[in-house]
Amino acid sequence: MSRLLLDTQTIIWWDSASANLGEIARGLILGADSVYVSAVSEWELAIKSSLGKIAVRRSILDATLAAGFEPLPVTFEHARNVRSLDPIHNDPFDRLLVSVASVEALTLVSSDLILARYPVTFLDASR
Repeated sequence: MSRLLLDTQTIIWWDSASANLGEIARGLILGADSVYVSAVSEWELAIKSSLGKIAVRRSILDATLAAGFEPLPVTFEHARNVRSLDPIHNDPFDRLLVSVASVEALTLVSSDLILARYPVTFLDASR
């Protein structure tokens, strides 16, 4: 049974049919039992777009629903679990996504290879 959590970049790549999303990752996403996208990604995109760091085609929620993926809210348990993570990565959004993957026992799909150093199952989105 495969249960995946797409990080922000991965759902953006999926939504835009980007060639940056690797064929292996694309195939595993298509064949997964469940694919989730966290509200963390919506929050990250909202902040980065308001700062002018990224142009938004549509919301993460719209992209998630259009793809038939499952939106996943952030819980107190997800937030609390961040405390248990080593400070391997400085980005708070990525650390929270690692926490969500850990708490929910999901495979994290990301092209950020630093995240593979955390104790979660990891899939390189660029492969």
